[in-house]
Amino acid sequence: MGWNNPAPATSPLFSSSSVTDWNGFYAGVAGGYSWGSTTVNPAIVNTNNPSSGWNAGAQAGFNADMGGLVIGGEADLQWTNLGYNEPAAGGGTFEGKMDMFGTVRARAGGTFGQVMPYVTLGAAFGRGTAQVINGGVTTSQNATHVGWTAGLGIEAKATENISVKAEYLYVDLGSQSYGGLPGGSREVGHKFSVIRAGVNYHF
Repeated sequence: MGWNNPAPATSPLFSSSSVTDWNGFYAGVAGGYSWGSTTVNPAIVNTNNPSSGWNAGAQAGFNADMGGLVIGGEADLQWTNLGYNEPAAGGGTFEGKMDMFGTVRARAGGTFGQVMPYVTLGAAFGRGTAQVINGGVTTSQNATHVGWTAGLGIEAKATENISVKAEYLYVDLGSQSYGGLPGGSREVGHKFSVIRAGVNYHF
């Protein structure tokens, strides 16, 4: 009598496809913490003022896997409360802050199994607010900032379609003029570091 070997059981957690294929489009969410320096000129008390805040948002990009070398591009948008405040000249409180910022960057990394460390460089932009709050009256002005960013990170495939990442960016958004404020116009600039973690889905 012959015996038939049963077919091996398959597991929904196992895929014969390599989980280290980075080719294609992806999108995800990320969040973290920012800290840096907000410059105000003419100064109220100090020209350089320490600033900090939280940020959260989303990103999307594309990877080209060249066999050990991955190159691509990524764009992201983050909402943030990065900023600082101090007593305003003539009374009240002066606040300088970023409401949102984003980047458009090139990325290049090397693959080591399921892990890809990478470097990144590109353009940055943001919307800032400068305002004076005095009693129940708030005088607020907005401006668009444009600058640059550079950083590094590490991303790892958890499954064929899901990856997790940790990233550091340095962002320089330069200075913009905010007019119409009590006490006169001021040049406000933002330079800050970002640490964040995220999850991506690879299509």
